[in-house]
Formats: sequence, C-alpha cells, structure tokens
Amino acid sequence: MSTPAPLSLDGSQHSGSGTLVRQAVALAALLGRPLHLYNIRARRQPPGLRPQHLKAVEAVAELVNARLEGARVGSQRLTFAPRSRPRGGVYRWDIGTAGSATLLVQTVLPVLAFADSPTRAIIRGGLFQDFAPTFFHLHHALLPLLSRMGLEARLTMQRPGYVPRGGGELLLEVTPLRAPLQPLRLEQQGHPIRVFGIALASHLKQRRVAERMALRCRQRLVEAGLPDPHIEIMNDTRAYQPGAALALFVETDTGALLGADQAGAPGRPSEVIADNVAHMLVEDLRCGATVDRHLADQLLPYVALAQGTSTYYLPMVTDHVISSCWLVEQLLGVSVQRQGQKLSVAGIAQQPAAAPPATR
Repeated sequence: MSTPAPLSLDGSQHSGSGTLVRQAVALAALLGRPLHLYNIRARRQPPGLRPQHLKAVEAVAELVNARLEGARVGSQRLTFAPRSRPRGGVYRWDIGTAGSATLLVQTVLPVLAFADSPTRAIIRGGLFQDFAPTFFHLHHALLPLLSRMGLEARLTMQRPGYVPRGGGELLLEVTPLRAPLQPLRLEQQGHPIRVFGIALASHLKQRRVAERMALRCRQRLVEAGLPDPHIEIMNDTRAYQPGAALALFVETDTGALLGADQAGAPGRPSEVIADNVAHMLVEDLRCGATVDRHLADQLLPYVALAQGTSTYYLPMVTDHVISSCWLVEQLLGVSVQRQGQKLSVAGIAQQPAAAPPATR
C-alpha cells in the first residue's frame, strides 16, 4: 500500500490561531494523511504551541497512533502522521491547567465520530472561561444539531471548572456513526418556540449570583420582545473555586438553534454578565441567523464531512468562520459558498468505520 500524500499547512494564515492547529490535526487523522504544520501561531504572543494546543494534538495522536515531531510547547512546526484509523475506547485526558476542556472536546469529537467502537472519555480542565465554548453551549447547542446530522454524543458535567484553577471534569460518550453524516439545512429563522437557560454559580449562593444573573437576563429578553425564558438556577459546591456562568438558548419552529453565554470573571458583576449574554443572543437573532456566532464555525468540520450540501445563515462572518472555511477547503477539497450571511458547504461524504456491510 502506498503512503498517503502528506498535507502541508501554513498555521499563520487567516486567524492564525490555535483553532487551525486543532482542526487540522483532527481532519488529518480522519483522512489518514501525514500533516506538516509550520508557522504555528506565528503572529500570536507568545508564538507556537501552548500547553492546551499540545494536549489537543496528543489526544488526537492517541486516537490514531500518530507519530509526532515538534510536539512541544513553543514549537512553530509540527509533523502529525497517523498510523491507524480512529480507535474508540476509554480515555482520560487532563489539560493540567485551566486550559479549556471544552476545546479538547471540540478537537476529538469529529475523530471519535468515525471511530471503530464507542468511546467514553473523562476530560479535566476549564469548563467555563472566556475565548472558549462553555460546557452548556456544547451540551445544549452543538450536540443537538449534530444529533440531527446522525451523530449521537453525550456530555455530562461532573464538576465545574473556572480560571485560574481549572479542575473541572466532564464525561464525553460517543457512539460512532454507522452511516455518513447527514447535511444540515437551516434556511429560515422562524419564530421562537422555546427560550431557556442556565445560571450557574459555584460557592456564591449567599451572594445570590445565579439568581441575580437569571432575573436581569429575563428582564432584558422580555424588553427585547422575546418570550419570558425559563432559566434554571444551579448553585454548585463541587468546583475547586468560586465561579459563575450564564447561558441562554432559543429554539424556533423551523429548527434554528442559537445560544449565547459568558463566564464570570473578577470585576464582572452578575448584572453585566446577564446584559452581555442577552445582548449577544438578541443581536444574533435580529440578524436573521439560523445558528449563533459560535456554532457558525463549530459546525464547519461536520458539514464538510457530511453527505450532501448543508446550508445555514450566519449572524456575522468572524475570523474563525473565514479560517475554518479556508481550512476545510484546503484539507478536504470541499466547496464552500458564502453569499452574505448564507453559507453552503458541499460535504465529502466521509464514510464511517462502523458502517454496516452493504446488502445485496
């Protein structure tokens, strides 16, 4: 058997972020092709791989028994050479810092979707922080849309984790695909039929942080003309430190699904968090979008791997969307069409490892 042609990618292109690293190694693992990444985060300070990026690379390497070169903190060059198809099983990954456990989920999930058997993985790190999806967003927005495409995955929060200590823990369970991913078609926003959210506070019950976030957020959404949301109050004592997070979601009668969230931070009052989250959600809805600003790029690897053409409307074209579109075009050769807010992706119909034998 001939060796697959290697892929080469300039990691400084477009956003030049760690997202390119994570998505590139995941797609290379699925393609079974060696990948050479150079200029990794070259325009960021500090440049090169950070600990959280390295952990993501190592996790994907474990799934496909990949050979690694340059896999160290600060490296601006990386060779990733898969030596097997993705393997399911039991895994445990610890970011080791407050680095995002949810970004690690985003990295390994598309690979595990095409694994040879089910997976159960425990991941430790941050679950609620800036510049990363919160646990709630993955659980209530991304996974439900992936379920419509045929991927069954479940997330369980075993302990919240916040900056700076981290220490959060989640359980990821994935049932591998038995047929190609189906396309996602969300072409009309429709009307809200369900508005809900979660207000989480750890070790802050006496200050009524969760209750204050929920009350203020409900006020802001009703003022904006949305139905009064049901916001679940969660007062937690399992986390290693005080922390908070607020998440909101809207489902519509056409199947559109949008979310917005924010974690707490020193000097960020509960009411400011609520105002920010409500503003983000209302802003995305008023754009006529059928997915939120974060789902817009989170979905791209999946629709690029699907069988058929997916279409959805973005609230805005972010650097992450542009980078992810460029990446799937470069590595998968897919056709990505963007007309204003409308994004259409013709997937490659990636075949699952667990597909049943064809019947005669």
